[in-house]
Amino acid sequence: MKTIDSLLVTYDFDGLATAGYHLALRVGFAFPEYQRNSLPQDWVDIYTKNGLMIFDPVIHWIYDNSGHTRWSAISNRDERNVLTSAASFGMRYGAAISVMHHDAPGLRSFGSFARSDREFKDQELEFLSRAVDELHHALAPERALTKAEIDALEMLSSGLMLKEIAYRLGISESAVKLRLTNARSKLGARTNTQAVGQAKAYGWI
Repeated sequence: MKTIDSLLVTYDFDGLATAGYHLALRVGFAFPEYQRNSLPQDWVDIYTKNGLMIFDPVIHWIYDNSGHTRWSAISNRDERNVLTSAASFGMRYGAAISVMHHDAPGLRSFGSFARSDREFKDQELEFLSRAVDELHHALAPERALTKAEIDALEMLSSGLMLKEIAYRLGISESAVKLRLTNARSKLGARTNTQAVGQAKAYGWI
């Protein structure tokens, strides 16, 4: 499987998004599993300091949709003139990409790409959409959990003890431990708590 870094070199987002880009992969309940932001630092500082994310029409579009669009085609209201401000930092034209799949409905990957000279072409939007989709899948665990393993983690997350989980599932306590061990191994987690957290992030529980 290709690494994220090798894929980014292949896609050369810097060459296409000449005014910078913000890429966030597999965003769950809190933070993305991977993030890269090459937008102008002065703009990032202003954006962060003024909490513009909650007013950004591009972000609103990303969380309301899947697919791709140009910034200029987004109809969401821009009460704080976020896009006008972005243009003053050279980000006059942009593309928004949003990816979510039914196998992990709690996870979204997105990219916001900017240029100063022209709109993104249709084929470039398609290219960026495919790229973000591939990056979304590249971070997925190599082996998904079985339903039995997910059930055990879900019960554990609700506060049940191993004996209680075994009773509810009608299996032995050692069988519960084996399911949890397998889940930790697949997720690369050291503890059951970490495994529960990762399963939640993947949208499995």
